[in-house]
This record gives sequence, structure tokens and C-alpha cells, in this order.
Amino acid sequence: MKFTLEYPSELPTAPDDFLRPDVIREVAQSAEQCSFSAVALSEHPAPSLKWRRNGGHNTLDPVAALSFMAGATDRIRLMTNLYVLPFRNPYLSAKALGSLDIVSGGRLIAGVGAGYLRSEFAAVGIDFDRRPALFDEALTALRSIWTDPETPVGGESFAATGPLWLQHPPQRPHPPIWIGGNSRAALRRVVESGDGWTPLIVDEAMAAAIRTPAIATPDQFSRELDVLRKRLADAGRDPASVDVQVVCPPTDLDDPVSVRAAWDFLDDFGTRGATWAVVHVDGSGPQAALEYITRFAAEFVD
Repeated sequence: MKFTLEYPSELPTAPDDFLRPDVIREVAQSAEQCSFSAVALSEHPAPSLKWRRNGGHNTLDPVAALSFMAGATDRIRLMTNLYVLPFRNPYLSAKALGSLDIVSGGRLIAGVGAGYLRSEFAAVGIDFDRRPALFDEALTALRSIWTDPETPVGGESFAATGPLWLQHPPQRPHPPIWIGGNSRAALRRVVESGDGWTPLIVDEAMAAAIRTPAIATPDQFSRELDVLRKRLADAGRDPASVDVQVVCPPTDLDDPVSVRAAWDFLDDFGTRGATWAVVHVDGSGPQAALEYITRFAAEFVD
């Protein structure tokens, strides 16, 4: 199992200290030194105040913040979890994410999703009801732009009119693309375009809030993963080549019962096919986060 550190600013109760450059640098460096495989940030360019007051969190532009982290580290992967492709023209996404891959020396994992906050789509001027079609269009365009940047790409509302001069990302044929979501459409996208799948193990209420079907139990996860593996095999792809990332439950490192529960979760989901796990650290303050990273790594990270 590999571990992704979700940057602590993304916890609802995290203080603004996590937005300071010195803290961002120190947390990213600590995660690398403690052998975390990636550090991740989500994307919310214009979240509503209602969302923030009901469990939302501070947000940074993930490309900007992860590029800053890239300059402070050498090995750790930089993950968008998740970058909302329908928000923008695919050429802008390809340029921004591709630039992150360039400045990091080929360390990007492009976790992408369709988004779920209707008010946020309104704020950035995108029709919320078109997000599934826009997501599919953007996925196809993103892979094409990265693998064959000279050939023009077009869609319903954009079109390059002739050969272009764009840089290849360092990772070939392109940076890994991980698809977020629990729906059968998400599984189809993984088969067609994905190098990884990031399901959410959540109950019906949480799933409804983020507009995705619920995967509430380990057995449900196994059933969906079996469906994905069959579809990959039917498409001539090796199911073992696709990473699967789940979220480790919050763990109180001072409580042996909580630590045992985390071990049981990771062992269970690892046996079922998960290859990565997202870790939420203590977000009460920078020092608490740094101490948690070190202690979690000593307990769980190889």
C-alpha cells in the first residue's frame, strides 16, 4: 500500500496557518522524508460560503500549490485530488497540469473529477447540467493534447484550427490520469482513459451530497472493483495496471483500538485490490500535523 498525504488545510477545522508558505514547505518536505508517496490537494475555485460553513475547508489552487511543493521536494508525487475538468477549456487544463509535470520533473498524478457544487459551476460560468458531457470531452482532449500536442483538438465549444506548438509532459505517454467517482460512468472513464480509480467509501447521505452513488461497505467496493476489472480485461487492458486509491479512516494514534482499526481497514482493502490510501493527519496546527506525519509513517509506512 502506498500513502497519499491530503494537505491538512483541506480539513474543515484546520487553521489558516496551513496557508503560510513556510508551513506548506515544511509539511511537504516532512511527507517526503517520511516516505509518503504523494501529497494531494483538491480544487474549489469558487466555493460558496454555505459550503464552507457546512463542512467545507480552505482551498488553494492545486496547480499553484503543488508547483510550490515541487520546488521544495525531490521525489514525492504531486496529486490533484480532484482537478475539475469541466470548469475550463481542455487546452488550459492540459497546459496547467502539463506545466506542473514539467516543473516537478515528471511527478504529477492527475486525479480528475466532474465536480459537484452547482453554485461553483454558476460562479465560473459553466452549465452544471453539461458536466458529464464536458468531463468526457475533456478527458479525450487531455490525453490527445498530451500524447500528440501538434495535432489540433476540438470539442463542442472549442477548436484549435491548425498545428500547435506545445510541450510534451515529461511522463510518457502522459502523466497518469486517475478518475474520481463511484458511478458506472466513472468506471467507463477509467477503462477508456484512466490509469487509476479513486472511489469514495461513503454512506448514502454523503454520497448524495457529492452527487455520486454510495459505496458504503467493503463488499460493495469489491463488487464495483470486480466490474471494473472485468471491463478492463474485456477492453484488452491489464487490470493490475490500474491503481485504486481509497481513504484511510481518521486514526487516533494515541488509541490502540483506533490504530488496530486502521490496520484492519488497510489490510482488508489492500486484499480487495486497493493500492493507495489517502491519509488525513492532525490538522489542529502545523506542529501537530508534522508530529502526526512522523508517527503515522513509523506505524504504517514501509
